[in-house]
Amino acid sequence: PKSAQPIVFHHGWPLSSDDWDAQMMFFLLKGYRVIAHDRRGHGRSTQTDSGNEMDTYAADVIALTDHLDLKNAFHVGHSTGGGEAIHYAARAKPGRVAKVVLVGAVPPIMLKTPANPGGLPMEVFDGFRAALLANRAQFFRDIPEGPFFGFNRPGAKVSQGQIDNWWRQGMMGGAKAHYDCIKAFSETDFTDDLKAVDIPVLIMHGEDDQIVPIADSAHLAIKLVKKGVLKTYPGLPHGMATTHPEIINKDLLAFFKA
Repeated sequence: PKSAQPIVFHHGWPLSSDDWDAQMMFFLLKGYRVIAHDRRGHGRSTQTDSGNEMDTYAADVIALTDHLDLKNAFHVGHSTGGGEAIHYAARAKPGRVAKVVLVGAVPPIMLKTPANPGGLPMEVFDGFRAALLANRAQFFRDIPEGPFFGFNRPGAKVSQGQIDNWWRQGMMGGAKAHYDCIKAFSETDFTDDLKAVDIPVLIMHGEDDQIVPIADSAHLAIKLVKKGVLKTYPGLPHGMATTHPEIINKDLLAFFKA
């Protein structure tokens, strides 16, 4: 019901709101109001050729939360969506956001720079762009079959359904938006956003995250937020909300109730 506590879910690149199925059903059945959007150019959203950068993503969320008149909402962002969630929270009207959760998220900044020596070099992201341009369909097979869910690790319990669903979501989106978003998730510096937010922030990160390495994300982000809690998960991958919802949902629920 509209009177229930709202939770807004922000998906990662290059996916859609469908990536939150395991969370949205869990919290819906717990009586929460669950909301997720397909980021512009992603999923079922219009495949715009412009606005595929973090300021516009945050403005889109402002338009969404204004339209729904959300009050004291919990915002949960995975990967790129974690960047979007904190970028939005730093700009939200007072009373709109109660708590933020960053799951395997990109903040403070992924790219290696003089100020961020532990980051990933530009060649990594140039490689993403080249692979997307050369054969997006194959690239969107390689990511979930390998590092995203940790299915490339010895003894991993591989789910073909999760691989296929990742590919399906990715191919629904627009190539231009996906191409542009690589710059958005790798080069946006969220340092000021993390410092500006004065609400409780839970940072959850898999210690075996092969997409967003934990040392240059969660371990740095926790030092920048005023009211932060860090939870790390030994052996868990980037896509841990999908592979291990029974762990992640329980910890999300505890944070929301706290």
